[in-house]
Amino acid sequence: MNKFKLLLLAAFISISSVALAQKIGYISVDQVIAIMPEVNDIQSKLEKYRKDTINTEFASLIEQYQYKDSMLTKTDTTKMPAALRKQYRNDLEEIAYQVQNWQALAEQAIQQKQNQLLIPLYRKVMEAVQAVAKEKGYTYVYDKSVLLIGPNGDDLLPAVAQRLKLTVPKDMQIGLQ
Repeated sequence: MNKFKLLLLAAFISISSVALAQKIGYISVDQVIAIMPEVNDIQSKLEKYRKDTINTEFASLIEQYQYKDSMLTKTDTTKMPAALRKQYRNDLEEIAYQVQNWQALAEQAIQQKQNQLLIPLYRKVMEAVQAVAKEKGYTYVYDKSVLLIGPNGDDLLPAVAQRLKLTVPKDMQIGLQ
């Protein structure tokens, strides 16, 4: 029984020392992304996408609606085949639905485009975070947004920014010391 207690105590001490040796850090990936110069280019591309694609699609949708509506209201529909008249009415309902929900559809399309454009930046940041964590011996690195309390000394933002050759703005440096 004493040998079992001694073995259990030894196991507990070794597990405790391993747990204490783990180094934990955190970073705000979104803050790193925000200070990357590529973000300005992405914003420009999104604005161009909004103007050239989203607004153009909306104008086309309105034109389609007006054309189909005029075919049903300004022409003699009695001479139009019933199947075509039904098709135009169905098309009008579908287009009207799209117009009514355009804001949500447009925001969804813009969000997808933004995600597509940001993927390479997130990859670049994650590679830098992994390299810094390995280099500095961190066992775990959490995103700062999920931590309520964390030690200031373990914020990896300065090291990751340095690795990516980025300058951390003064307002983001508060609390990094």
